[in-house]
Amino acid sequence: MVRTRYAPDRGLQARMGLTMFLLGLVFVAFVVALVFILAAFKVGAGAIIFFAVLLGGGLTFGSLFWSDKIALRASGAQEVTPEEAPKLHGIVDRLCALADMPKPRVAIAPTDMPNAFATGRNSKNAVLVVTTGLMRRLDDKELEGVIAHEMSHVAHKDVVVMTVASFLGIVAGLLVRFAFYGELFGGGGGRGNNNNNNGGALPILLIVMAVSVVVYAISFLLIRLLSRYRELAADRAGALLTGQPSALASALTKVSGAMSAIPTKDLREAQPLNAFYFAPAFKADTTTLSTVFSTHPSLERRLQQLSEISAQLGKQ
Repeated sequence: MVRTRYAPDRGLQARMGLTMFLLGLVFVAFVVALVFILAAFKVGAGAIIFFAVLLGGGLTFGSLFWSDKIALRASGAQEVTPEEAPKLHGIVDRLCALADMPKPRVAIAPTDMPNAFATGRNSKNAVLVVTTGLMRRLDDKELEGVIAHEMSHVAHKDVVVMTVASFLGIVAGLLVRFAFYGELFGGGGGRGNNNNNNGGALPILLIVMAVSVVVYAISFLLIRLLSRYRELAADRAGALLTGQPSALASALTKVSGAMSAIPTKDLREAQPLNAFYFAPAFKADTTTLSTVFSTHPSLERRLQQLSEISAQLGKQ
């Protein structure tokens, strides 16, 4: 974690380490299983794995080092100067002084959807994005709470961990694609045992797909569990830094309630950035299945934690 005045979260650090360890085990098991499957059918696996890891590493490297530019382009946000957005910059300046951390670049996304996110591989390359819809709906204290939440992601370095963790899923998906397109139908791996290449490829395809589904499901659930916890950690860190958990709770309530008024088309377009948003870009859904797949904890769980922090601070 960066040396800032944000409250350290040992639980988050432990979960990030455990998630990376478990995802590493899953990835290794997947590669080993794929090698044995392809070897059993006399299909060369070395080139497939090499190019998948190389390409997956390149994509992850790009996501890590250019995540700020990618996020700005995806959200349509434009960086703003202190002269263009004095109130927003003033809040960020106060929080940076309070947290003793470098000031991120500040950008505004022209959308009515009330939201915010921060991304970047470290505090020196971070960018904070706030939507016009969020600034219009929240007062200064509420906006400060949301920004404190987002800046804690940079301080905790959980954005970097989430990006690196995605590398495993990228490589796993590429391995399946390369096996399917490169070897099963284009290579000569199965010809010795079966003159019908398509027929020989079918059992390999079915086995690889079955293994990949299991690997993807495990990876997906591990990353979602970490994503939900990191949002709770950011709520806690932001509330403790500002000393105003009630303002953050009020912002959460307003933002979550406003989502129901946002057109479904706009929410769908914003969903690629859901894992980074302050609040998920979809209408409220409390079903068990949606909770399992959600990138964020439920509104009720977040408000409960903020209420507990408020009680601890003597601000009931």
